[in-house]
Amino acid sequence: MFVNRTPRFEPLSADALDVIDRGWKRLVSDLGIKFLHEPSLELLAREGQRVEDEVAFLDPDWVLEKIRSTPTEFTLRARNPERDVRFGPDNMVFCTGQSMPFCDDGVTGRREGTLDDAVKLIRAAHVTPEIDTPGYPIIECNDRPIDSRHLDLQLAMYENCDMAVGAAQIHLNGVIDSIAMAEMALGGYDALEANPGVFGTINANSPLMFDTRMLESLWLLAERNQIVNVTPFIMMGAMGPVSVPAALAQQTAEALAGIALVQAIRPGCPAIMGSFVSNTDMKSGSPGFGGPEAAMGILATGQIARRHGVLWRSGGGGLNASPAVDAQASWESLNTMLPAFLAGANLQLHTTGWLEGGLVHSFAKVAMDTEMLRNMIEQFTPIEFSDDTLAFGAHEEVGHAGHFFGAAHTLEHFRDCFYRPTVWTTDNQSAWQKKGAKDATRRALDEFDAMQAAWAENPSTLDPDLHAELKAYVDRRRTELGD
Repeated sequence: MFVNRTPRFEPLSADALDVIDRGWKRLVSDLGIKFLHEPSLELLAREGQRVEDEVAFLDPDWVLEKIRSTPTEFTLRARNPERDVRFGPDNMVFCTGQSMPFCDDGVTGRREGTLDDAVKLIRAAHVTPEIDTPGYPIIECNDRPIDSRHLDLQLAMYENCDMAVGAAQIHLNGVIDSIAMAEMALGGYDALEANPGVFGTINANSPLMFDTRMLESLWLLAERNQIVNVTPFIMMGAMGPVSVPAALAQQTAEALAGIALVQAIRPGCPAIMGSFVSNTDMKSGSPGFGGPEAAMGILATGQIARRHGVLWRSGGGGLNASPAVDAQASWESLNTMLPAFLAGANLQLHTTGWLEGGLVHSFAKVAMDTEMLRNMIEQFTPIEFSDDTLAFGAHEEVGHAGHFFGAAHTLEHFRDCFYRPTVWTTDNQSAWQKKGAKDATRRALDEFDAMQAAWAENPSTLDPDLHAELKAYVDRRRTELGD
């Protein structure tokens, strides 16, 4: 993970933060949060909250008291201890694109995602040092049975990378199986109790509701002390009002209510305030990912999360609404990734591969976004200011109106002095033509192929006994689930 030590950009005034505070407090107390889950309602009632039918009217002071037990530092374990992921106030954890139903491999065009696509994407993540986890699900494996495909994908992650992984939080069986497999891979029940082995994203059914499926997953993750990323999904104009302040207040209400429930279930369970605020195109109804409203939502969420003392997940990474790997896709992705760095996001989902509003996982976009991520990390790494970096001796050597190509300082540092792109090019027209006149998309596809080659040269290995144990579990559970 990257340690972001740059000062945070904070666009909201103290008065603006107070307005948002008044807004979320009124939402949770006057309108309440709907929980379609009897155990959650019963627990909230025992905690002294007013429950009517399926709606819990939460005391804001109770919410604030509960979230105080949320830790701000914790470790997500990986099969390879060198790739353990440390969450903390200054740490940025990067996850690949998630949950896309379609794939674009640059050859066959837009089509349904498969397990083979997932394997290639996992391998690309494995050989990319800047990516901390492939999460779950890196792509929907539509060629596998729907009730058991999470088993195939979870196994594929252990087979093809040694990184920290996410949980199949889309349903309770997914969480059960993810935790069971993590126990096998990471040393058993007690090992996962001590340090989480999976993380799960729990989405609110915005506005102001959590559904049964998500709450069942939230409960199990919390009971087992695994990381819970509570994320409202607010498209302004659809799941929230057409107002950035209103969306921020709603997001805060839903996220803090979810984290408070997590802490009521198990105080001290690692939890993250999720952010996913964007706008709806009011002409078409389509999501407008990557616009200025999304950027403002990300920047503001950082302030709000720090105000409440919780880590937060950025609603941006490589998000965009473009149906093609083009200038729009790159610009909109930058417009969501840069604010995450400026605001100091602690977790960034959808860092790479996102296309067409999250419907498509693009191989070319994976490589382009990786390039962008590396560029951002380079920009946000503090520059060393010293007598050596002032390079006065180089000026003495070159003198007036000379050049520095042959200077001793240049010869000493030229191999690592500047960022070297892998997808972008600095070739002039002639050199570019000699290399095949490939545009950025074609170069990105070549780079994705290079990632696959890098994995093949140094593949992730899995202990045969562990592999057999995981495979036996998958086979047994597939039968139990009816597939």
